[in-house]
Amino acid sequence: MKKWSGKWALVTGASSGIGWALAEQLAADGANLLLTARRADRLAQLANDVAEGYKVQAQVLPADLTKPASVNAIHRFVTEKELPIEVLVNNAGFGAYGEFRKVNTQRFLDMVQVNVAAVVQLTHLFLPSMVERRSGYILIVASTAAFQPVPYISTYAATKGFDLLFAEGLAEEVRRYGVRVCALCPGPTVSEFNLVAGQPRHMGARFESSEKVARVGLKALAEGKPRVISGTLNWLTVEAQRIAPRRLVTRAAARMFMPEQGAGNQV
Repeated sequence: MKKWSGKWALVTGASSGIGWALAEQLAADGANLLLTARRADRLAQLANDVAEGYKVQAQVLPADLTKPASVNAIHRFVTEKELPIEVLVNNAGFGAYGEFRKVNTQRFLDMVQVNVAAVVQLTHLFLPSMVERRSGYILIVASTAAFQPVPYISTYAATKGFDLLFAEGLAEEVRRYGVRVCALCPGPTVSEFNLVAGQPRHMGARFESSEKVARVGLKALAEGKPRVISGTLNWLTVEAQRIAPRRLVTRAAARMFMPEQGAGNQV
């Protein structure tokens, strides 16, 4: 696309999965990168790969977004280095699978911090300069889980519902300033998400590659779409849920996601 050539992009959760793929594709298009996640070694590997492969600048800042102070640390780093962030990719996020009452409370609170609070904080910190320049791009990675209640990952689905509505509302609010905001809604994706969430792969689920999901998201962001669902089957599933009774959809999701005996109880 060459839409991002010469621009600085901040990618959170860049050490694996969709975040890694988004960073690679931005770099392939000529974007300079500030990469952040918890795993410094993985970030360093990615930074080295894109710098050598695409001849772009790549800086690394390890950060744990479960800690609110990390957001301010990222902004401080950007300010000190004088990096004009023109593309903000709010990708960092995780889930927790199992019966709500059996999952450790702190796991849920950390999830809300990363999936919701950090997204709001980072967007609020970097949006003003985009508005001032009359140019900027913000991609928020939501999920197809954002469109309905999902028992056994109820908190995760709720956080992604927030991300979706936040992105769509903000997209309309800042459109007149030349800033584009898009919610990327993947379905099942080949990544470390299931492993981290303790969630088994459900039979019949069709997993897309992280690279394909990243392409869909960046294309929609460049085109100014407020949201995009990756995958035709995922889009059809979401659309079908609109005409089905909500209670029926929730019960169907419960049957699909119900843990086997003794499984999915995170502590």
